[in-house]
Amino acid sequence: MIKVIPMMKLVTNLPFLLLLACSLHMNDMIHAQTTQDSCSSNTNLANFNGRISFDVSSLNCFSVWTSEDFILRYSQAGPSLWSFVLSTPNTNSYIGMGFSPNGGMVGSSAVVGWVARDGTTSMRRYFLGGQTPSQVLVDQGDLQIVGNTSMIFVDSSRIYMAFQLVTDQPRQRLVYSVGDSNNLPPSTPSYRLTQHRSQIAIRINYATGQSSQTKAPYSNLRRAHGILNMMAWGILIPIGAMVARYLKHLDPLWFYVHSSVQSLGFILGLAGVIAGFVLDDRLDARVGKHKGLGISILVLGCLQVLALLVRPSIDAKTRQYWNWYHHSVGRLMILFAIVNIFYGIHLAKAGTSWNVGYGVVLGIYAITIVILEIRMLRKK
Repeated sequence: MIKVIPMMKLVTNLPFLLLLACSLHMNDMIHAQTTQDSCSSNTNLANFNGRISFDVSSLNCFSVWTSEDFILRYSQAGPSLWSFVLSTPNTNSYIGMGFSPNGGMVGSSAVVGWVARDGTTSMRRYFLGGQTPSQVLVDQGDLQIVGNTSMIFVDSSRIYMAFQLVTDQPRQRLVYSVGDSNNLPPSTPSYRLTQHRSQIAIRINYATGQSSQTKAPYSNLRRAHGILNMMAWGILIPIGAMVARYLKHLDPLWFYVHSSVQSLGFILGLAGVIAGFVLDDRLDARVGKHKGLGISILVLGCLQVLALLVRPSIDAKTRQYWNWYHHSVGRLMILFAIVNIFYGIHLAKAGTSWNVGYGVVLGIYAITIVILEIRMLRKK
C-alpha cells in the first residue's frame, strides 16, 4: 500500500499537471509572438508613437537579412527627407546600417546603435574608412541625420533604431552588420567599434521596395586572383616538377614538356600576383602574411627563370650544384604555394568546397608520386 499511494496521487493529479504544462506552453508561445517582428505586423509601430517622433503609418517594409532577422521600414517623408526604422533581435551587441558608394563596407557612412549592459541605449554615426578599428571614425561620414528624430529603444527583446536622413535620394547599396555579443559595446570616450560578427550587403530599389544581395566589391577580380594562382603555382608548377623527375627516360621530350608547363605556370602565376596587388590597393585589405608569401613565391619563381638562363652543360663540374639549387628552390616554391593557397581560401571565406577541391588535387598528386617513386626504386 505504501507504494500504491504515490501512484494514485500521480494519477489523480495528472489532469492538473497537464493543465499546468499547457499553460506554460501557451505562455511560451505568447512570449515568442511578442518578441517577433515581421512586415505583416507593421501596424504595431503605431504603439511607439511616444518613442518614434515621426510618422510611421506609411512605411514600406521588407526583410533585409533573413538569417539575422533584420527588418527595414522606410519611406520618403518629404522632398529631401527620408525616414528609416531598423528592427533587429537584441543580441547584446551593436547593430549597424551603412550607406555604401560601391557595395562594400569600407567607404560607407553608417548609423550604429547598441544597448549597454546596464540597459541604456546609444546611437551614433560612423565613417568606415578601413578595416581596422582606428579607421572607423565616430561622428564622421556624409549622413545628415535629423537629430531630434533619432532614437533607439528595446521592446519585447527587439531593438528598434529610428532616424531620418536629409537627402534627395539615399544610396541604394546598403550594408548591415551585427557585433559579437562576447565583446563589450562601444563606450566613452572613443566609442570604438569592435570587429563585427557578421555582415551582408544588399541593393534596394526604393521605388519598388525590391532588394537583392550584392556581391562583394571586385568579386570577379578576387575569383580571378584565386583561380590563376591555384592553377599556376598549385597545379601546373607541381605537374612540371613531376615531369622533370619521372619522365626523364623520354629524353628530350620531357625537357620541352617541363619547360612549357613551367613557363605557362609562371605566366599565369604572375598574372595572379598582379591581380592580388590590384586588390590590395583597391580594398586596403589586411592580408600581410598572404601578401608576403605571395611575394616570396614570385621571387622564387623569378629565380627559377633566371636559373634557366645560366644553366651549365650536362658535363660541367658545376652542374650538380645547379641541379641542387634548381630542385631546392622549386620544392620550396611549391611548398609555399600550397600553404598560401589554403590560407587564401581561408581569408576569402570561400567555403569548404574550395578546400576539399584542392585537397583532392593534392591527394591525386600524392598517390601518383608514391606510385612513381616505388617504380623508380624497383628499377634501381
